[in-house]
Amino acid sequence: MAEIDFDKVVAIAKAGGILAMQQWELGKKADKTWEKSPGQIVSDADIAVDNFLRAELEKLVPEAGWLSEETHIDHSGAGDELTWVVDPIDGTKDFVKGKTGWCVSVALVQNEAPVFGVLEAPAMQETWIAKAGQRSELNGRALHASQRSEYAGARIPAEELPPELNMTAVDKPNSIALRMAMVADDRADVVASTRWGHEWDIAASHLIAAQAGGIVSSAIGEKLMYNGTHGKALGVICCSKNLHAQAVQRISQYVKEHGPGS
Repeated sequence: MAEIDFDKVVAIAKAGGILAMQQWELGKKADKTWEKSPGQIVSDADIAVDNFLRAELEKLVPEAGWLSEETHIDHSGAGDELTWVVDPIDGTKDFVKGKTGWCVSVALVQNEAPVFGVLEAPAMQETWIAKAGQRSELNGRALHASQRSEYAGARIPAEELPPELNMTAVDKPNSIALRMAMVADDRADVVASTRWGHEWDIAASHLIAAQAGGIVSSAIGEKLMYNGTHGKALGVICCSKNLHAQAVQRISQYVKEHGPGS
């Protein structure tokens, strides 16, 4: 891979965040939205940010392919050695409700693994970055992931939790990327989903959490591979490395009994 100016990647993600904020601040709920599939909301801002990021990132690395939430039908980059894997606004439901729990997610994937990751969350004034082989940072501060080893009482981003789970609910942004980043910053211990998820939701946050010392896998403990032609995996677990085996055991049993989430 030729040398890539990572600072420029961060600057492009920040500019995408500014573009999104212009829509978010214009009255928040005034942005035009529609459902691209049942329960899957998209807004004018998603499309505008997607177009901007694609144009700028392709100029920066012309040889890289492209795979994003809003243009995932175009597999022009799927299978390439280098591919941008992008969600222009992860957490659109929070975005259109005027809540802060959304971000611009940008990852560069090389040979099935993310090597650069940026989450730009301008409404929260947070910039999360990671580069493979180096530390993860939040606004320039080094991140150290949760080290919790006891599952009982573990912190999980949720609006509410059944008492029988014996876990602790903490703030839940709609963006799964930001929920995973919470593990990287020791604000949460476990984030899990059993839904068939898309790689653009988690590619950047996977690297951020892993470089901070967390563990990321599919919901059944398998290694996540990026830049495929399908863009999907069976759920995700992001947690303290000391909780991963317990999380996989519990969640794999749930999937076995109930099947993947919708």
